[in-house]
Amino acid sequence: MIAIVDYGSGNIKAIANIYERLNIEVRVVSKPEQLVKASKIILPGVGAFDDSMARLNASGLREALDQQVLESHIPVLGVCVGMQMMACSSEEGNERGLCWFKNSEVVRFDESILPHKPKLPHMGWNNARPVQEHPIFEEVDEKKGFYFLHSYRFICEEEHQLAVTHYGVEFVSAARKGNIFGFQFHPEKSHSNGVNLFKNFAGLKQC
Repeated sequence: MIAIVDYGSGNIKAIANIYERLNIEVRVVSKPEQLVKASKIILPGVGAFDDSMARLNASGLREALDQQVLESHIPVLGVCVGMQMMACSSEEGNERGLCWFKNSEVVRFDESILPHKPKLPHMGWNNARPVQEHPIFEEVDEKKGFYFLHSYRFICEEEHQLAVTHYGVEFVSAARKGNIFGFQFHPEKSHSNGVNLFKNFAGLKQC
């Protein structure tokens, strides 16, 4: 069962609709005990880092998430701000992140080197070039790209970089550490590429 974490942030319904169309069991969960039955977890997120972290911490789900992800090694996928929350800190606020990626942080794009106006947010379609081979990219067309909407970028150690994207500077658009995955783009808005990514994530074996 795919569990989508409902802590008050993220495109939950759009992700659930994709799994329902794929005939893959999905459940929106808002209580810690509901996570126990999950074979995969999706952590969505939209808006500001501090607000999302505060909502997650207040939801009562934080401890259960850490247990499932770090101790039981259930595969988890963070989407957009959900990925940024996996870092240790963010320039966008003062809240401590989940810190699932060591030596990780979220920083604002340097607008002085960005090519387009309005320069931020980075919005629209862009490619995500895999830098590691992984089955989560099966049947994904790199040329079609993915839909982005963000002003901050995720920084992590090179060994955890799964895909990169260029927008004034090359930044990490997908990351992986064992059973932990993060996408800076929005698969739920990325048409067939996003559907394939969600399908591939559901089919991953426990890491």
